[in-house]
Amino acid sequence: MAGRRTDTRERIRAVAMALFSELGYEKTSIREIAERLGITKAAVYYHFRAKEDIVVSLADDLRSGVDELLAWSAAQPPGRETGRELLRRYGALLHATGRDMTRFMYENQAAFRALEVGAGLRYQFREVADAMTAPDHAPLARYHARQALAAISWSVGMMGDLDLSDEQCREAAVAIALGIYDRGPDPG
Repeated sequence: MAGRRTDTRERIRAVAMALFSELGYEKTSIREIAERLGITKAAVYYHFRAKEDIVVSLADDLRSGVDELLAWSAAQPPGRETGRELLRRYGALLHATGRDMTRFMYENQAAFRALEVGAGLRYQFREVADAMTAPDHAPLARYHARQALAAISWSVGMMGDLDLSDEQCREAAVAIALGIYDRGPDPG
């Protein structure tokens, strides 16, 4: 029974994100999510009290993934190679766990700001850039690190209409991000 509940929860999240992209967050209702799934509104409410909770659950998944990245980086020696590996891992995270949340951010910016889930994600974005530029955190190095991370985020949020596989998008985004990062001053 627990497997079915988890599956329904994941289906709700996926359909909600598709509708948020298609119609916009503000114009999507719980009723529309339920109808698209062929379930009752009560079934949706069993898993999520409100549509905001769906977005928060996706943001929580992404935040947890970034927390794991930061914990990994804290155990590594500072320098260029750690920064490069952080970019690779960030790319994998955003193209997997963070895909829906990142697309939501780009396609529903007003709702993203209003829901306040963005503040924590923006803070973590900066923490990842800081981890990439340790130990000195020179401003220009941080700038390159943030631009590299933004290139990956942009690829997830804005390139979904291209006839490329997820793997092709991820590989291209990470390669571009590494090029940006490598043009910056050596963080160590």
